[in-house]
Amino acid sequence: MNEQSDGSVGQTNVSLWTIAREWTRLGCIGFGGPPSHIALFRRMCVEERNWIEATEFEDAIASVNLLPGPASTQLAIFCAWRLRRTVGAILGGVCFISPGLVVILVLSAVFLAHHPPHWILGAAAGAGAAVPAVALSAASGFVPASWKRIGTARSQRTRWLLYGLIGGTAAATIGPYLVLVLLSCGMFEIVIRREGSASSSSARAVVGAVAAHATALGGFGALAWVAFKVGALSYGGGFVIVPLMQHDAVTTYHWMTGAQFLSAVALGQVTPGPVVLTIAVVGYAAGGIRGGLFATFVAFTPSFLFILFGAPRFDRIRANLMIQSFLSGAGPAVIGAIVGSAIPLGLAFQHLWQVPVLAGALVWFFVVRRGVVSGLLIAGGVGVVLALTGVLV
Repeated sequence: MNEQSDGSVGQTNVSLWTIAREWTRLGCIGFGGPPSHIALFRRMCVEERNWIEATEFEDAIASVNLLPGPASTQLAIFCAWRLRRTVGAILGGVCFISPGLVVILVLSAVFLAHHPPHWILGAAAGAGAAVPAVALSAASGFVPASWKRIGTARSQRTRWLLYGLIGGTAAATIGPYLVLVLLSCGMFEIVIRREGSASSSSARAVVGAVAAHATALGGFGALAWVAFKVGALSYGGGFVIVPLMQHDAVTTYHWMTGAQFLSAVALGQVTPGPVVLTIAVVGYAAGGIRGGLFATFVAFTPSFLFILFGAPRFDRIRANLMIQSFLSGAGPAVIGAIVGSAIPLGLAFQHLWQVPVLAGALVWFFVVRRGVVSGLLIAGGVGVVLALTGVLV
């Protein structure tokens, strides 16, 4: 017999053991990124168990999409919070994240080893070749909602295009400062819609000072900053973490090569659970298992705090005009940044054969319209075959 709610928020007879078991299960089978995660939680919490009403679930989706960080993970935390408040939220979130974290750390040890087997290098190079296509596919999925959000006036549509161009240029050229560009686009839209907003300029100055200071850090301080950007300052979906991390991980701190970063992104896409777990690979490259766990903790902590303090106020969050205005500006900049990230990702190719693999991935995603996970697995398989036949040099 299904455990059901008695109808009041946070008051249910769902046991903590049930939350631990079910959230771990979904963390194990949650391949395919946010759309798959949302569908899994809707099926379990709304359709099968009747724990949450359909309208409340849809409102929660809308609310977490207004928050920075991984939306589907925040939805998982919210669903557990809805059943058992703070303890449930922490338990559910940890159980949802943990299976993918274990898998991705194990794979990190294999792919980032000093002398990995030749076929592993082939799989990494093949899957990495498809990553720029994944970036373009992710960006295209965000366009309709963002285009609708900005408004229908010519000036609004012009600003949308401008924000996208700025975000794309920043991602391709000045990666370390991309987060400032995204924040500035959002704040500029607030100013446009609410002239004379002193709070916007103040917030901009504070963020600029923090970013300037953080770029001077090294070691785990630098890793904490990169992970914090991923968890607290990323807007518009999981893939925006790529341009936020790439320059820091490869160029600024030299934690990994461009090819290894491609592998990290691919691992984040093909493993179960949150795509943001890519940060665990970067953390592993920076400081081994301890670095991977530390980066994961920093990156996901904001999501727990957002839900624990924000869930009771979701109605006000959705109605907040300043938040809506900010996302109207930051959203297209994020889309542009994801598109722009494809350029340095492509420049990280080390083999000529990766170019036709990329072309095939573009056909797979945009013409055949098949999924990201299957595309990356096929590309990785091509790399393995080439490595075993001696083509990979």
